[in-house]
Amino acid sequence: MTRVLVADDQALVRTGFRMILAADGLDVVGEATNGAEAVAEVRRTRPDVVLMDIRMPELDGLAATRRILTGAPGEPRVIILTTFDLDRYVYAALSAGASGFLLKDVTPEHLVAAVRTVRTGDALLAPVITRRLVERYALRDTGAERLHRDLAALTPRELEVLRLLAGGLSNAELAGRLHLAEATVKTHVARILAKLDLRDRVQAVVLAYETGLVTPGAQSAMPAR
Repeated sequence: MTRVLVADDQALVRTGFRMILAADGLDVVGEATNGAEAVAEVRRTRPDVVLMDIRMPELDGLAATRRILTGAPGEPRVIILTTFDLDRYVYAALSAGASGFLLKDVTPEHLVAAVRTVRTGDALLAPVITRRLVERYALRDTGAERLHRDLAALTPRELEVLRLLAGGLSNAELAGRLHLAEATVKTHVARILAKLDLRDRVQAVVLAYETGLVTPGAQSAMPAR
């Protein structure tokens, strides 16, 4: 059973999310009202997924995410909760290792699907919103920790895959664009993440913009999902 921690300073949000997740068989192992509590609860309960409000008192969700995601084995996946789809702190949290973000008015079905998606090790990408978010802040947010990786480690094909991945294409769409089997695309993506020491596709998208491999406005419109 997937173990979930809900961190939000609004009791109504925590209660609502707990009810939705529990009704679908997910185990809510704890709640937190601020970032400091979230860090402590993660250490105590060892959840698989953390739903993390970005704006909380005492310690915000960004700082809490950075404390939780240190690169140690067995860390949970973090999904950022926000009221605004272009919140600059969400971008910083994605750079710090969060696996995606959700707006707080998410439907119950989407909430459950998101938790299950990141639990399997995939990233939660809403392509159009993610591109707008990264384009707005990737080259301008000097407060975020920058990712410095050597793209020279990638083959020409892997660079091509990374460019398209940054455009929000799924593995199936990448396979169609490159005339490859989907299994081959999955192998390319896995090698890119391993070579660049990235957690998931979200960090790959951020990195593609931060290194200048993809520039704002250079990507064609991405498919909506």
